[in-house]
Amino acid sequence: MNRVVKWIGGTVGAAVVLGGSFAAHEWYAKKPFYFNNLLNRETIKIAFESPETLTSLGFLESIGIKGHNALLDDASVENGHALFQKAKKLKAAIDQYDDVELSKDERLSKRITLYLLNYLNDTEPYQYHDYPVNQLFGVQNGYPSFMQGQHQITDKQDAENYISRLSLVDEKFAQVLEGLKIREEKGIIPPRFVIVRVLEEMNNFISQPTKENILYSSFEEKLSKIDGLDPSEKERLLSEAQTRIEDDVTRAYQSLISYFTTLEEKAGTDDGFWHLPNGDKVYANALRFFTTTDLTADEIHQMGLSEVDRIQNQMLEILSSQGYDTSLGFKAAMDQLVADPNNYYEDSKVGRAQILADYQAILDEINKGMDEAFRIRPKAGMEVVRIPEFKEKTAPGAYYEPPAIDGSRPGRFYANLYDIKATPKYSMRTLAYHEGIPGHHFQIAVAMELEGMPLIRRISPFTAYIEGWALYAERLAWEMGYQSNSLDNLGRLQAELFRAVRLVVDTGIHAKRWTREEAIDYMANNTGMALSDVTAEIERYIVMPGQATSYKVGMMKILSLREKAKMALGEKFDLRDFHDVVLKNGAVPLAVLEELVNDYIAEKQQS
Repeated sequence: MNRVVKWIGGTVGAAVVLGGSFAAHEWYAKKPFYFNNLLNRETIKIAFESPETLTSLGFLESIGIKGHNALLDDASVENGHALFQKAKKLKAAIDQYDDVELSKDERLSKRITLYLLNYLNDTEPYQYHDYPVNQLFGVQNGYPSFMQGQHQITDKQDAENYISRLSLVDEKFAQVLEGLKIREEKGIIPPRFVIVRVLEEMNNFISQPTKENILYSSFEEKLSKIDGLDPSEKERLLSEAQTRIEDDVTRAYQSLISYFTTLEEKAGTDDGFWHLPNGDKVYANALRFFTTTDLTADEIHQMGLSEVDRIQNQMLEILSSQGYDTSLGFKAAMDQLVADPNNYYEDSKVGRAQILADYQAILDEINKGMDEAFRIRPKAGMEVVRIPEFKEKTAPGAYYEPPAIDGSRPGRFYANLYDIKATPKYSMRTLAYHEGIPGHHFQIAVAMELEGMPLIRRISPFTAYIEGWALYAERLAWEMGYQSNSLDNLGRLQAELFRAVRLVVDTGIHAKRWTREEAIDYMANNTGMALSDVTAEIERYIVMPGQATSYKVGMMKILSLREKAKMALGEKFDLRDFHDVVLKNGAVPLAVLEELVNDYIAEKQQS
């Protein structure tokens, strides 16, 4: 939960207006003349309290401002409390504006911002109901990933800033540890398997030779690309980095290792949020946020069961047409497919390199054919890279990282290559379309590049919309002919089935008291996925309750709205118009998306 709260706090306040400065009145007034100035002003203020956000956005560097790159975010308990107070003050400031004095677009901005602020307010009593250090994310893997992927080094000052951040990691870990101890006092302790995974990850991280550690090796690689850097200066910088890693970084990790080693004895094997104090209320709140609907856990569970049956029947038809024996049921038929070695790459460095190259070729191909479905296109490029090996064992199958807001860093599709069997050839197109084009990269990069609206609208964290779009993009690519091969289409259906199964297992774990093992068995028996992927996914849902339900709920809503527009408009329906409506307003709650589509239908009917 804290990860979501932090992200919302970052987006309510995390970004920067690139063009021009506010007039003195607009900057200091309790009620700026322009509503968007209020949102952007508060955005700027909070952004400058988050040096890591500023680094990730990557725009200040282009005007020579780099001091923030020497600092890390304040992860203290006090700073977390302050976030909620800032949200209350911002809400009061927004409430000064009556809807009648705002334009239609400003009213939408107001509504979206209040939606996020109200969620923050509802979450405050449960701000410690999360596991901020877990096998999937947390400071223990987020910090090295951030340093390797986000901290750019183009000159000596960047390198000095990098070393500064190495020296500050001990303090940041201590702040995180303080919050963990408060959670322990409140009875919010991660399941034992989470602790085992985290301890394994952290022990492996600090046990490797310093020069093989990603904090050192990525620093060395970046230094090698600086033109004109004196060799002796490079050696000095590397020596200082090595000292900081062996001192500050190691000490920081040892502090968490010591704590989790002790905590393991207190942990249990109940995995769902139902076993935590007020866990049922926290989970219901999570479902409301992630789906942006009022669907209950029971309704989502039943929706999932129905979709699983429907999609499996379609997959069985394809398997039968391809000569697989379907008489023994879905799992047996999928086992035959999974066992076919022709569906996999060579389990080697060469094979993994080929996977990345083929992913890029898939994306390049579809990128050339988007004009029939889209008018709007992102300016930012994208690249396919491997998930860093130090964390890929427990990482998801893939994820997307947005581009820098100033275009200095492309969007990145990270592929997990740990288990070669988790990347069957027939699933690759669908995954590339989801994470890349026309999925996450298309939607997120387009939103970030929208002009004339406050940045909160451009980076809003509405998961049902964002993940629903990416899942919709998989189907759209099929409709456009990019998965014409029967097995590629099977891979698409398997991916949709996977999201339907998520509805069942997420609610099963957190509302119906399923064990981790029961959830793994259900997903393994009903998806045909590799066991390593299934295990990592179930463990993800345990530490991120509700998030996994957003994909299918969002996709189904977008499809239903498209069908509604088609039926209402007939020959006037243009897919490009529909996609303009969906993409040109940034991420929004699903109810707001429906209103936008309804307005589009009405306007088109009157034209």
